[in-house]
Amino acid sequence: MAFDLSNLKTTASVHPPRVLIYGPPGLGKTSLAAEFPSPVIMNLEDGVPNGVEIMSLGDLEEWSEVMAALTALFTQDHDFKTLIVDSLDRLEAMAQRHVCKENKWASIEDAGYGKGYVIAADTLQKFLSACNWLRTKRGMNIVYIAHSAIGRFDDPQSGAYSKYDIRLHKHVNGLFEDDVDAILFINQDVSVQAEDVGFGKAVKRAEGGGWRWIYTEARPSFTAKNRYGMPARVKYDKGKGYEALRPYLPGQDLVAAKEEAA
Repeated sequence: MAFDLSNLKTTASVHPPRVLIYGPPGLGKTSLAAEFPSPVIMNLEDGVPNGVEIMSLGDLEEWSEVMAALTALFTQDHDFKTLIVDSLDRLEAMAQRHVCKENKWASIEDAGYGKGYVIAADTLQKFLSACNWLRTKRGMNIVYIAHSAIGRFDDPQSGAYSKYDIRLHKHVNGLFEDDVDAILFINQDVSVQAEDVGFGKAVKRAEGGGWRWIYTEARPSFTAKNRYGMPARVKYDKGKGYEALRPYLPGQDLVAAKEEAA
């Protein structure tokens, strides 16, 4: 079949965003996600902080229940504009249990040579595809929450060093990193002070600066990205995080218009 270049059209990002938020505990990942418009949470680890009220999909303990919840969001009438998945760590564990049950394995390692992790990643790919349908067909923001881990990174240009990364198996990590439009790393200012303890010795102590930041571009010390031209970091004031991100996120004017009409 011949390809006709005269039929080419311009394209732009119009669908709501797929966002992955991660970072150390207690810095407001779930609180930030809850600021997105009309959210419903797939609360897999009971991680909603005090003072935050949000509609929940209920207690989901089996993989079949997770997929049934996504099907309901796609097929049934509702006014939700954002799906929050909290957390990917727990979701990955559920997928592994599902794979083990289907294959009658005692553990994910029973498949040998890492095959179990690959099969679990394939299962999570189906979850991702379902979330993408909610995004493109139902116009929902998709917000994933994950914990951070500090690991060793072997940089071929500069040698090995430690960095924050998303706490997922490498196969699953790659799936989500490639699929989402933004990976936002939340952390706070830290200063290191040398404290004299006598006898000519000093001990280094870390002190938090109090300000929290949403990092949107990768640095050697952490993973991050965005496809929306965001600043490298955005100051995170509780209750105003989404407000600071909103101007850069596609599809939000449409979401707001629907909410006003309702």
